[in-house]
Amino acid sequence: MIYLDNAATTFPKPLSVIEEVRRCMLTYAGNPGRGAHTLSLMAAERVYECRELLAKIFGASDADRVFFMPNATYGINAVIKGILKHGDHVIISDMEHNAVFRPIYKLAQQGVIEYEIFDTYTCHYGQNPESICQSIARLVRPNTKMVFCIYGSNICSEILPIADIGALCKRLGIFFAVDGAQSAGHVPIDIERMNIDALCLPGHKGLYGPQGSGAVILGKTTVLDTLVEGGNGMDSLSGEMSMQSPERYEAGTVAVPSIAGLYASLKWLDSYGIDKIGAEEKRLGRRLTDMLGSLRGVSVYAPQYEGGTVLFNIDNVSSELCAAYLNSKGICTRGGYHCAALAHSTLGTPDGGAVRASIGAFNTEADLSALWHALREASFVGI
Repeated sequence: MIYLDNAATTFPKPLSVIEEVRRCMLTYAGNPGRGAHTLSLMAAERVYECRELLAKIFGASDADRVFFMPNATYGINAVIKGILKHGDHVIISDMEHNAVFRPIYKLAQQGVIEYEIFDTYTCHYGQNPESICQSIARLVRPNTKMVFCIYGSNICSEILPIADIGALCKRLGIFFAVDGAQSAGHVPIDIERMNIDALCLPGHKGLYGPQGSGAVILGKTTVLDTLVEGGNGMDSLSGEMSMQSPERYEAGTVAVPSIAGLYASLKWLDSYGIDKIGAEEKRLGRRLTDMLGSLRGVSVYAPQYEGGTVLFNIDNVSSELCAAYLNSKGICTRGGYHCAALAHSTLGTPDGGAVRASIGAFNTEADLSALWHALREASFVGI
């Protein structure tokens, strides 16, 4: 089986991740912060070590600014609903995943907020950060509270100029939140240098951790209203959640085995090198884009962007049918809209979306060749 669906979740995971999850389940999967016995303390130590490593990799000066979530979507909701109030105005990009778009849209439908969409695709075609910042600045109002955008797209290899957007938001006094689902582990991220107030991460994509692991990393002064209330091992006599981070944001038991696996994956990633992984994904992504562009009847979308996510269609064949055909050939891709209809609309894909092939750290040129041969056969013989 050839796996080219790494934008959904990376596979396989490093062996060290699998071994650490197993070791946790066998030897130290106590409930952190819920006792002074050995297993609780061992679990708490591993959870805190993972916080420290996330803070180190993503440029946070204080590990207590890191809190764990089941996935990036929960973290995004925690940030959106923890910051925005009635009458606020929000700016998002034209490439957003539904993880950002849907909570913003719902709040707007309820009359709580208003939102506008800034242009990235046409502005960024020439890789012009200034044009994107101008696109944002034109939408700013006196009540603009937040800019929330992807760092990297989940349907193509577009990367936004996050440091430039962060500098603009800092100058204008606007809260800047970033969906790092498709960039964490692929490109370096430093939240303090990039002026990011909240960075939302999944553990199971480019960080190569288990599903069920995710995190939010807050800027130095950020305090959110709570999304969920409950026990957190602190201030049990009070009816209110503690103001202390990270416990304020972690009601209920955190997913210790998933966090343990994330800790192992972060160590692997830190040792392997994010720059090295990103460079190889770019090389293979450019190679795949060129290969697919040589095929009769195959259209590649946004080929100007360099990275490991390539979006394409076979003419007059639905994306779902094409993905099913590739699966029959032992190749895992994904067809459809990829939970990002707004982004598909921006790129102008047809009804039914497109097929996404997304490269990870364990893919090779042989994998790309197998995909090319399968599509070549389909383009000549038909599906």
